[in-house]
Amino acid sequence: MKVIGITGSSGAGKSTVCEIIQSLYDVCIINADQVAKDLSQKGSSYVEGIAHIFGKSILTSDGELNRKKLADFIYHDDKKRKMLNGYTFNHITKQIKQIMAETDKEIVVIDAPLLFEAELDKICDASIAIISQKDLQIERICKRDGITEEVAEKRISIQEDNDFFKARCDYVIENNDKIEDVKAQIEESKLFE
Repeated sequence: MKVIGITGSSGAGKSTVCEIIQSLYDVCIINADQVAKDLSQKGSSYVEGIAHIFGKSILTSDGELNRKKLADFIYHDDKKRKMLNGYTFNHITKQIKQIMAETDKEIVVIDAPLLFEAELDKICDASIAIISQKDLQIERICKRDGITEEVAEKRISIQEDNDFFKARCDYVIENNDKIEDVKAQIEESKLFE
């Protein structure tokens, strides 16, 4: 099995690149953000652990994880963000490894914004940085999350920049909304053959 990690900051277009890869090749795509959402189901041990770390106020009145409140915590408090990440990485990594063990695909793609922070790069044979122009990233985040440009800029400012990803990844794909260019870069990498 070949494992490819895809990473980049918010709004870079990681999901779009993964969709293109899926359309071109027979691969298993694992989205780390979706894994985290799946773990966050009401009553799960993961959610109970978050409530233990942050207090019961992080839950809604019916016991669901209050994502907006959690986002406010992690985007405004470095210490709490690091605590949450440390706790979450362990759970996500375990789940990703389980999905990998169950797939019959020869190539697995892990879409993870925090690939290096979660040390998921250690289980990858190669990594790809998805980078984009900052104005496009902000536009995409605003559209996707229904937030203002100011909030989108704040989110990007606390994340690693393109240089971080370019320095650490084996390959770089520029995603500036030209699908044919992205396809050509994917094919040129020869990672999925």
